[in-house]
Amino acid sequence: MAETSKGIVYLVGAGPGDPGLMTARALELVAEADVIYYDRLIPPTALDGARDDAELVYVGKQPGVPSVPQEEIGQRLVDSGRKGLSVVRLKGGDPYLFGRGAEEAEDLKSAGVAFEVVPGVTAGIAATAYAGIPVTHRDDASAVAFITGHEDPTKPETALDWPALARFPGTLVFYMGVKRLGDNAKQLISGGRSPEEPAAAIQQGTTPGQRVVVATLGTIADEVVAQEIKAPALIVIGDVARHRENLSWFEDRPLFGKKVVVTRARAQASGFAKRLRSLGAEAIELPAIRIEPLPVDDKRINETFDRFLEDDYSLICFTSANGVSCFFDLLAGASMDARDLAGIDIAVIGPGTARALAEHGIKADYIPERFVAEGLLEELEEVDLQGRGILIARAEEARDLLPETLRDRNAALVDVMPLYRTVSEAPDNGAIEAAANADYVTFTSASTVKKLIEVMPAGMPSGAKLVSIGPITSDAAREAGLEVAIEAGRHDIDGLLEALLDDLG
Repeated sequence: MAETSKGIVYLVGAGPGDPGLMTARALELVAEADVIYYDRLIPPTALDGARDDAELVYVGKQPGVPSVPQEEIGQRLVDSGRKGLSVVRLKGGDPYLFGRGAEEAEDLKSAGVAFEVVPGVTAGIAATAYAGIPVTHRDDASAVAFITGHEDPTKPETALDWPALARFPGTLVFYMGVKRLGDNAKQLISGGRSPEEPAAAIQQGTTPGQRVVVATLGTIADEVVAQEIKAPALIVIGDVARHRENLSWFEDRPLFGKKVVVTRARAQASGFAKRLRSLGAEAIELPAIRIEPLPVDDKRINETFDRFLEDDYSLICFTSANGVSCFFDLLAGASMDARDLAGIDIAVIGPGTARALAEHGIKADYIPERFVAEGLLEELEEVDLQGRGILIARAEEARDLLPETLRDRNAALVDVMPLYRTVSEAPDNGAIEAAANADYVTFTSASTVKKLIEVMPAGMPSGAKLVSIGPITSDAAREAGLEVAIEAGRHDIDGLLEALLDDLG
């Protein structure tokens, strides 16, 4: 690991659970860190940007489960800082709001280790907003109090002034308050708070697992038991809770509550998963494949690249965004760029490939309406190929329909340049467990079908619908003995999303 002359520890808030609520500074520090000590309630993708060589250490706490003592966490932070490392202490929510961040900062200060605090979005304002409950409102509340609902059991007496809280003229938001909800509600009512005052409980706020129960202060404890609301959950008490009926929005998204498995290569999966999450789904990234560029000294690449340098090709066909990326890496390695494609027609197999090409400043000349090899051949039917040289930049393993048909159409030269291969990616056990109860499993290529079967010893999730991006992928699934429930009409990610939404009606 890279070491600096002087270490520093960053106490970083990771937000309430929605990955989109992590701050830019938090993401930046995660990407730079040598060591990351992380808690249980951080967003599921919070560590995705960490360096491959970063040390990731779980120090989370969970009721009833053995965990790293707080004193030991503080000492680990001190030790790592003294080694000259860049250390991130990643905590759910905000480090200084019921997060014990102040204690860790005191440990670091006492040890003479430099530290910085990076605030995070706290659940008290985020989970409530996602539940359609504003913690303040012009008509109902001009103040809000954040309160721990579960004090340190070693304290000789409570530090909370319950009569004062009962008189508080505004919204009360209790963190970690499910277990003692009944007792806390009784304390407030005894202090003069109306049992008819609106109240709400929000479980796993800002995540696809969000559940909300609205009742009154007098009945909320019974409702939480009846609805089996579990920690982590917030309790909101105040007239603002009645606004949920009109302001609820998070659970109204079309894929809310659905678990969707994404099997694309890891580099591509995040974008698809992000779109699923924006529609309310719980996206489970279970990459079945990894894109592995072929070595630049591969004989097949060298031979075709030499012909490219000799201007033997007047048409280049790209069959995937990966092919585009690898081809331009090849150009860059030869101190070349998009200008060296001047005068060459470019055909792509779909809009995703066209977008990848456009990122390099090139607009595709031919884009088929059907995003398969057959569609590209139809697009080129009216193009005179007589005497032309054609280069097909693609994966190492692919159907031979495109090159064989172009040769049959009297092209003078049709060469395949294999630029990358797809290899199996072993998913982590956590992702496999999460996928067990999935509603949908999406496949974006024949290779994702084949590779996922190889790495899923227990087979596909029993109750999940299999969703295919197109006919080639569907054929691969059926050949593997799988039943395809949904096939996208448009054979791209947009079409796949449309198919999911259509299935939900």
